[in-house]
Amino acid sequence: MTKADIVNEVSKNTGIEKVTVQKTVEAFMETVKESLVDGKNVYLRGFGSFVVKRRAEKTARNISKNTTIIIPAHNIPSFKPAKSFVQKVKTK
Repeated sequence: MTKADIVNEVSKNTGIEKVTVQKTVEAFMETVKESLVDGKNVYLRGFGSFVVKRRAEKTARNISKNTTIIIPAHNIPSFKPAKSFVQKVKTK
């Protein structure tokens, strides 16, 4: 399902114009992104959590050049679904 599909589905279910729904969906996504960039997690009860995870520094190998490189510590965004959400998906 794409963002356009989500906009169409929400518009159909609520009766709100697609343009308004699209602005709302994009504003939601932008808010989540900005919160994660600022280091703030986003919790949506019954759906899941958007969290920032810290990856430790590690040593990796470049096989083609036969060298080792150091990958510095960094943050990555992650999504953890709520237990009720996971149960619904499992039972389908």
